[in-house]
Amino acid sequence: MDVRRFLTPGWLGLHALAIVLFGAFLGFGWWQFDRAQAGNDRSWAYTFEWPIFAIFVVIMWVKMIRDERDGVAPAPKVIEEPAESAVTREIIRQQEEEDPALAAYNRYLARLNSESHRRD
Repeated sequence: MDVRRFLTPGWLGLHALAIVLFGAFLGFGWWQFDRAQAGNDRSWAYTFEWPIFAIFVVIMWVKMIRDERDGVAPAPKVIEEPAESAVTREIIRQQEEEDPALAAYNRYLARLNSESHRRD
């Protein structure tokens, strides 16, 4: 595993942000715990909420590193199959019997779609 890619300025900033947020969230949790012990009943909920946020930061940081390491693949390009074209033609034919204006519009859209695929 090439660790150098995680030492770029962008990744170093993300590491620093994760550390700062983790520490701050734990600090806020400790602060709320002190307030709760002083008699502020509402602070008991925050005492547990802030450490959960800190754990979430760690989970997301690990997920980002794993995604980068594993090289998340881009979504596969959809290839129009001949069966799709046949289905499209059949739908247009059925619509033409019911509503000629709608069928003309759908033919126009199908032509635009096929032209955009030729440009790619």
